[in-house]
Amino acid sequence: MPEIIPYDRQAAVAYAHRWAFGRNPEYYDYEELGGDCTSFASQCLYAGTGVMNFTPTYGWYYLNSNDKAPAWSGVPYFYNFVTRPEQTQGPFGLQASLEMLLPGDFVQLRFAADRFGHTPVVVEVGDPPRLDNILVAAHSVDADYRPLSTYDFQELRAIHILGAYPPQGTGPTPQPPASEEGTEGEGSDEESSEGETPQEPEGETPQEPEEDRWPWPPWLFPLFPLFPLP
Repeated sequence: MPEIIPYDRQAAVAYAHRWAFGRNPEYYDYEELGGDCTSFASQCLYAGTGVMNFTPTYGWYYLNSNDKAPAWSGVPYFYNFVTRPEQTQGPFGLQASLEMLLPGDFVQLRFAADRFGHTPVVVEVGDPPRLDNILVAAHSVDADYRPLSTYDFQELRAIHILGAYPPQGTGPTPQPPASEEGTEGEGSDEESSEGETPQEPEGETPQEPEEDRWPWPPWLFPLFPLFPLP
């Protein structure tokens, strides 16, 4: 079994807070091309692990807007990569209960569509964990310290990160992505790059009211009733 790189949860959460209401110029912003939430989740995960997987199509990496894996910005592909059974390089985890969530983990939400379409990053967890005291940061719609109970979702799945497998063999040397403005049509949060085989999922923009920001601290909110999970 390869040595496991510990997950730096503090670094992942710090990155989430730093860029929750902004965009890191080193990464393309997919806000207008299906949503930026899973790309933001991947950025947080990379901040806490420092390891990408450059396997064509089925890896998890970002070099520029035209050279990235589907798992970097696609909701279902992100889940499939992180929960993969193979011990290949890159971060890994498992689908978990709410009780297992820690800051730096992720949740995925399914709204009205038949597939999951949003990937917030967990930044704070109450004791005991509940939907009203699990707080997340996200892009599309931008948020920080937002309670999960304020999302109108149909289904939730939690992803607990266990660490990362180190690089194996040869491959591209990870470099910080070059700053890029990007142009429309360069790729979408939910689209595969040219030549990639996975089926394109639908856009991941949450199907909920169009609020612009969630800037207020959680103590301003009353306790929300729990949304039943299927």
